[in-house]
Parts: sequence; structure tokens; C-alpha cells
Amino acid sequence: MDPLVAVILVGVPLAWLVAFAAYAYLDAPNHGMDRRKWALIAFFVPLFGFFAYVFERGERDYDPSEDPYAPGSDARTAGLAVHERRRGEERLGPAGTEAADGDEDGADGDDEWNDPDGIEIDDDRDR
Repeated sequence: MDPLVAVILVGVPLAWLVAFAAYAYLDAPNHGMDRRKWALIAFFVPLFGFFAYVFERGERDYDPSEDPYAPGSDARTAGLAVHERRRGEERLGPAGTEAADGDEDGADGDDEWNDPDGIEIDDDRDR
């Protein structure tokens, strides 16, 4: 086998595994995790082990008192668990229709199907 091909096929992936393990080994104590355990996982479980470390590391910073969707939070128990981007939007009625105050046909007086002009479908026809 040509040495260049051997370096590319064996050396480059091995270098990536060593780099992933080294990163986990150096970064784990900053997040209160066992450095040897995560370095070994990152090295011996290719690619998946490193991503498992990264995602596990992110989960260690979770603070349920800041999460409005956590069970038992004030917003969740009050039934107001609305994402901050959706606050201020008009509430929806049954089946996803816009809620109208006392108007069954909608806010503009049309029927729910928005028939084109000149075409009226008889809703009371026999089936």
C-alpha cells in the first residue's frame, strides 16, 4: 500500500479521534464531568461518542427555574405556556379557526369555506 494512501485512510481518522478525545479531556472538568471517562468514550466510540459528550455537556447547564415549560412552573400550571414569540397573537378558536366574538361565520361575514364570488354552495342540501 502506498504510504500516502495509508496516511489518508488511517492517519487522518485517527488524528480526528485523538483530537475529539483531547478536547473532551481538556473541557470536561470545566463542566464538572469526569475527564478520563469522556475522553475514552470520545476516542473508542467514533464520532457518536464526541457528540454524546457535547450534548451531555449542554444538558448540565439546565436551570428549571428559568424554563417556562418545565412541569410545575407558574406559566405551565396557569395554562399560559405560550412561547415568547407567540405572545400577543390572536387566540385560535375550535379546530384552529380564528376565534370571533359571537360571529359564527367569521369576522367578515363570509361562510367558513370562503366561496368565490357568484358561487354559493347550499349547505342544507340532501345527501
